[in-house]
Amino acid sequence: MPQLPYKVHELTVGQLSARSGAAVSALHFYESKGLISSTRTAGNQRRYTRDALRRVAFVRAAQRVGIPLAVIRDALAELPDERTPNRDDWARLSQVWRSELDERISQLVELRDRLTDCIGCGCLSMQTCALSNPYDNLGEQGPGARRLRVDRRAKDPGSTDD
Repeated sequence: MPQLPYKVHELTVGQLSARSGAAVSALHFYESKGLISSTRTAGNQRRYTRDALRRVAFVRAAQRVGIPLAVIRDALAELPDERTPNRDDWARLSQVWRSELDERISQLVELRDRLTDCIGCGCLSMQTCALSNPYDNLGEQGPGARRLRVDRRAKDPGSTDD
């Protein structure tokens, strides 16, 4: 990994890419979504402040656990612009997501357990399969394709079709 002299205060997109491990196209995408920002030189080249390295690391870590980009952007908006975010800043932001991540973990464990049962029996029954129709919610409404059924008379009161 290339090292930057401490006196360098701005990074080119190539330097930011090399240091963060994110592709240049990903950095451009992050910028278009408001996750990081740059300034432009007189030659219209992007320049990023050093704190962009931590912001990119934060974005990538949050993406790995499934946090939507809009939520990541809102979290990053709470960070100070004038200094590099520190450990306390990151701890505060990640704490907000902790309960959501705990819920996802619980759902994944439940899915894993049901998936094993489903693959074991191979039924894929729409009436009883815990994956295709959990808790048989649609079965309580009666037989047939409940989501596709359309009451034609409601659309055309004069229709004689049954």
